[in-house]
Amino acid sequence: MWNDLAGYLQDNWQDILVQLQDHLLISLCALVVACLIGIPLGYFASKSDKSERLLTVPFQMLRVVPSLAILVLLIPIMGTGVLPAVVALTILAVPPVLLNTIAGFRQVPDFMTECGRGIGLTERQVLWKVRVPLALPLIFAGVRTALVEVIASATLAAKIGAGGLGEIVFTGLGLNRADLLVIGGVLIALLSLGCGFLFDLMTGYVLRYKKAVA
Repeated sequence: MWNDLAGYLQDNWQDILVQLQDHLLISLCALVVACLIGIPLGYFASKSDKSERLLTVPFQMLRVVPSLAILVLLIPIMGTGVLPAVVALTILAVPPVLLNTIAGFRQVPDFMTECGRGIGLTERQVLWKVRVPLALPLIFAGVRTALVEVIASATLAAKIGAGGLGEIVFTGLGLNRADLLVIGGVLIALLSLGCGFLFDLMTGYVLRYKKAVA
């Protein structure tokens, strides 16, 4: 099998790079859209329990549905390709971002916001200078969870012609080739670990003020 692995990598490395690029692009697009949806909704949902139930229940219900089933259901509406894959992955990514954003804003101590108002900050300044910085660690944790889940689930995008590293995996399943399954699985795992590591570095840089305070 090792000879097959080496031979496939040597003969198809350019195709693998394209598939890696497609996989990463689909995943990042879904993650960005999920953040644009989940973070603002999480902020509004954190203001009351009623808002939280109203906004979280629909996404939690959609999350129960398997990603492959969502992809299949979207085919009659959007066809095949990148768009339905991004939509399905966005549905998967929104809940962890949304829930962590709610938790992040709710764990901000009231005395911190009162102190901000006490020194003359406006409500907008209290939000951006007090509440958002204190909520960021949990928000980033939710985004990181969504990132890992999306990269893993983007494998299924190959089923509807969206490309990505899933093409290697499904080709291996179709041809009963263990070497392709190993290559696809390892590449997806390395991509997930690498993106997680880079995200941790970015988080550490953005939240460096916490170390300074500590």
